Amino acid sequence: MSDAKADTTDTPHESHSPAARWGFAAVVVVALVAVFWPASDEKINFQAFRRVQEGQAAPVGMLIDSSGRPIPLGTRMAPVTLVHFWATWCPPCITEIPSILRMADHHSGDHNFSLIMIAVQDDVEKAGTFLGKRVNEALFDHDWKLTHSYGTEKVPETHLVVKNKLVESFIGATNWDDPEIRQRLQAALDAVQDDEEG
Repeated sequence: MSDAKADTTDTPHESHSPAARWGFAAVVVVALVAVFWPASDEKINFQAFRRVQEGQAAPVGMLIDSSGRPIPLGTRMAPVTLVHFWATWCPPCITEIPSILRMADHHSGDHNFSLIMIAVQDDVEKAGTFLGKRVNEALFDHDWKLTHSYGTEKVPETHLVVKNKLVESFIGATNWDDPEIRQRLQAALDAVQDDEEG
């Protein structure tokens, strides 16, 4: 009877040995890799998570408008475009938006300029509560796909695109009332205007 009892208590003790624990951990890791590793026909686009460099072509792709329709980003681009990634769940975004909208209003009569507000992983209703009627101008990237194609991992972030080439990126909240920043944007618009007239 005492021998049987000794065998019973020895078995759990052996299972807690370092070798047994490492063996169990290895099995768990292999199982997790098997579950989460992409299928062979799936390709991970690592390029999508690299920041687009100045002078490179600006990524374009499909987004969703406020009514749920797919919209190609390229159809909203002007010769000079600010591609602005934001979200209602992002406090710095909320602080920044009034100044970027003022700046956009300042250039509203210029057919060479466009501000594209892209709400990232956001709800149309929440965006509408914040933007009012201007929510109809907003586009939505529910899965970060287009956002990541710019190399953007956090919002807010804004990219100045001139003639489909990325010229400058503004990382984090930006004061669009800043005269220096407005001058940089105006310089891009002037250059495009000169090209048209030339």
